[in-house]
Amino acid sequence: MATNVSEKEARDVVEAAREAEWKLPSFGKQLFLGDFRLDLINPQPRLDPEATERGDHFLGQLKAVLTELADPLEIEREAKIPDRVIDGLKRIGALGMKVPPQYGGLGLSQVYYSKALAIAGNVHSSICTLLSAHQSIGVAEPLRMFGSEEQRRKWLPLVAKDHLSAFLLTEPGVGSDPARMASTAIPAGPEHAAAPVDDDLVATPVEGGYRITGRKLWATNGTVADIVVVMAKVPKGEGHRGGISAFVLPYDTEGITILHRNAFMGLRGIENSVTILKDVFVPEENRIAREGDGLRIALSTLNTGRLALMAIAVGASKWATKVAREWSTQRVQWGRPIGKHDAVAQKLAFIAGSAFGLEAMLDVAARLADDKRNDIRIEAALCKVYGSELSWKVIDELMQLRGGRGYETAASLKARGEKPVPVEQAMRDMRVNRIFEGSSEIMHLLIAREAVDTHLQAAGSLIMGNGDVKAKAAMKAGLFYGKWLPQLAVGKGQNPRAYEEFGPLAGYLRYVERASRKLARETFYGMARWQAKLENKQTFLGRIVDIGAELFAISSTAVYAGTLGRAHPERQEEAVELAQLFCSMAKRRADTLFRELWANDDDSRYRAAQKLLDGRYAWLEEGILDPAGDGPMMPALD
Repeated sequence: MATNVSEKEARDVVEAAREAEWKLPSFGKQLFLGDFRLDLINPQPRLDPEATERGDHFLGQLKAVLTELADPLEIEREAKIPDRVIDGLKRIGALGMKVPPQYGGLGLSQVYYSKALAIAGNVHSSICTLLSAHQSIGVAEPLRMFGSEEQRRKWLPLVAKDHLSAFLLTEPGVGSDPARMASTAIPAGPEHAAAPVDDDLVATPVEGGYRITGRKLWATNGTVADIVVVMAKVPKGEGHRGGISAFVLPYDTEGITILHRNAFMGLRGIENSVTILKDVFVPEENRIAREGDGLRIALSTLNTGRLALMAIAVGASKWATKVAREWSTQRVQWGRPIGKHDAVAQKLAFIAGSAFGLEAMLDVAARLADDKRNDIRIEAALCKVYGSELSWKVIDELMQLRGGRGYETAASLKARGEKPVPVEQAMRDMRVNRIFEGSSEIMHLLIAREAVDTHLQAAGSLIMGNGDVKAKAAMKAGLFYGKWLPQLAVGKGQNPRAYEEFGPLAGYLRYVERASRKLARETFYGMARWQAKLENKQTFLGRIVDIGAELFAISSTAVYAGTLGRAHPERQEEAVELAQLFCSMAKRRADTLFRELWANDDDSRYRAAQKLLDGRYAWLEEGILDPAGDGPMMPALD
């Protein structure tokens, strides 16, 4: 049964799990504070020659295996990745791309891991999802980051070679609010009473380990995994810290039942399960890190998982550019190729420019991840939300360009003799990225929390406290803002010659510097206006985050264009042209978001939504036929 918790309790659980300290510099953090630290991403870290050679060799192998063994039409038709494809991926070490060589893996850099996921996604999104779920958030990453040496030596060689893995976190009543987690891990000791979770599911105490009981939903790879990481709540007690904890265990352990394979609008080859754990014994040595560290492990692991979703966005957007160019050149309407018509040309420019900008963001973030000298939690989160949203728009525009052929399935196109371009499949597959690993709405709140972290440290007690607490906090806040606010008045972006080494892109970097300071001021004004109620102004915070994402995107694009031009001088002019195209679109979006911070209809729309929930407009639903019938949207969980 799901645990009933208050809003404050739910927030406190997540707050306790987040990484509170900033031990390394962060470009994203400083950007939101009005401090444009371009030096943190420019020049970009150089790619290690040995890692590059190893990565290029693997990409060649991956392309060969997928070309020879994977038939995307077959995967769509059968809703399953054939064993021959998975066996081929195992043979070349694709399951161990991120596992260090000393544990039997390939040890690829984040840059090349991202390239590999993009290639796999071009063949079929479910292949990319299988690989990403296995090693971006599956067993390998939590153990690599938090596991003991004994755990790494035992489990990593298995998942690097041929053991598929999954991550069991979500529950029917628990998504982004883990405080309500119902799965329990009962440790030894009679003081820990058994807790029923679902009808006949009862956990019992055991000496020397834990008994896990619960129901897990939407476990990607959950129907085919060999090893899993399970999140469950350990009750507090004598000798037990308690809290949400992580455990690694074989998936064939007694008491584990795969109840159902979930089917979705897209990702038709995905192996996603509802899994029941009934009194499953897990030895104490299988617990990853300490009791209560489970959510922290999950949140930290998601950093690279979010970059994996950006890799999918990049691969899809570059593929869309190819399809759009070829189609718009060959399709003739009213006497000339459709790409010559302005309405189509605008879409082509949007698709190509967006593909370049997304690739730039991924390259910058991936190199930062490999370099390990920066904290990339904000950059990774921005990549996830920005990449999933913009790539969805790219695919939507591609659908419009292809017209009826875009809406038609690839199998149908092939059956009547046309090239089987799977645009409708891409639209179905890409849509979930706005939900996977944190919906866009949740991501906005998580990023906003990180973006205002410095403010909360400086003035949190002033905003949230009372009495003597506020009196003491006022002095602390005054010292911080007395120094910080004057720094936001004037900056390098007002110098017409600043960043001139970037040539035609210099103006966009000057804009970012000015806009960064403006964004910091607007954030401060929001805090001053709403104080503790700011956390409820989710649309305002969402716009703050979206502006920061556009500024990060512009910065990355300018930096990446320079890197690309130095590596490939023959492409320098073209890279700058694409960068200018993207930056102009991003700047326009940012300017619109700035205007909408204070000129909007958020309050009236919120009031209307509450009236709708109260049934005021129920008559609007009269005359419709709901094929799902009547009854609750959520099943009873207790």
